[in-house]
This record gives sequence, structure tokens and C-alpha cells, in this order.
Amino acid sequence: MLVENRILHKFPERIIHLNELLKMPEFHIAANDIKCKLEIPTISKIENNVKNCDEKNVVQKPRLDSNSHNLILEQTHIPNNKNIIEALKILKPNVKELAEDVNDVKLWISLFKPKIEDGNNFGVGVQEEIIEVLDQVKTVVNSYLEQVSYYYKVRGNLIAKVCKYPYIEDYRRTVEEFDCKGYRYLTHSLCNICNTYKIMHDTIIKNIEKIKKPRSSNTDSLY
Repeated sequence: MLVENRILHKFPERIIHLNELLKMPEFHIAANDIKCKLEIPTISKIENNVKNCDEKNVVQKPRLDSNSHNLILEQTHIPNNKNIIEALKILKPNVKELAEDVNDVKLWISLFKPKIEDGNNFGVGVQEEIIEVLDQVKTVVNSYLEQVSYYYKVRGNLIAKVCKYPYIEDYRRTVEEFDCKGYRYLTHSLCNICNTYKIMHDTIIKNIEKIKKPRSSNTDSLY
């Protein structure tokens, strides 16, 4: 009964709450404001070649694959993109709550499964179809958390490239584009979580009698 009450009452509340979260400023940041300015120090041996362009004082630029110990970056702390972090703080607890709700609803439906018999199995088929949908939702939910780790890993590698080659503008632009892509993903993920609650609530409410009493003379199709 606790899970049934959660579906009947909590799911609509979750939908309203998630819609309110989607209106928050953290999820309405302009593309130009998402970008995080990288304060990467320059290599100590790189000088202003524009001002020292006469033949006698030309400073040789390091090779892109140079490992010379004379080309040492000053140690510095490179922070995360604060816009991504703030959005993640909102998204992650909602992902975890959805995962818990999906697991509980799946177990609740499974407990209504009758013993295997010949005939009159339409209600059981409805149960299995809904459980299959819940399994798909669970896979998507797990992918949300995996994408968070993937974001940190890839961004870290890109930052490392910027540190190694601070004079290559393309690496810096790649970090900016990757942050924008990550931000869009977070916004879409929160929207998808809200839509998932809507679908679960609607599907279960329309088929709740078939879920709770799969053995019956009811031969209507799944809504």
C-alpha cells in the first residue's frame, strides 16, 4: 500500500516539484555565460614574439611535442565550471530518487504476479509490459550517473591538453564547447526525469486494476 500511495500521491507532487526546478535560473543560463574562463599560466620560456621579432632576438617557440624541463608550467588550481556544478547539485539527488522509485514500483508490481497457469494470462502480460518499461527507465537512469563521471574524465583530459599546450586556442575552445554540451545534457536530463514520472504515473493509474488483479475476465488491451 505504501508504494501504491506513493504512485497515487507522491508522483504528482514530484512532477510539480521537477517542473519548478526546471524554472530555476540554474537551468536557464545563456550559452555565452556557461563558458568558464580558463586561467592557464603561460610557459615560462614563451615570450612576446611580436615585440621581439628582429632576427637577433627572436625567441624560439617550443615544439608542440616538447618535453624540455625548461618549459615548466607554474602550478595553479583550475576549478570546475561552477554553472555545471550547480546544475549537478540539483540533478543528482533527483536521479537517485527516481532510481529508488523505479525499483520499488517494479518490486510492487512483481509481488502481484500470480502463479503460472494456462489461460487467462492477459493481466500478467500487462504486468510484464510495465516491468519492461521500468527496466528501460532504470537503464536510462544509470546512464545519467555514468555521464557525470564521463564528463569529469573528458573535461579533465581536455584541461590537461590546455595546460600542456596553452598557446593552442583550439583546445580552449574545445573545453568551452564541451561545457555547453554538458550543460544542455543536464537540462534535458532533468526534463526527462519529469517526463518519466508522468509516464509511469499515467501508465500505472490506467492499468492499476490489471496490475493488482491479473487473473480476471478483463480482456481490454493495455492503455
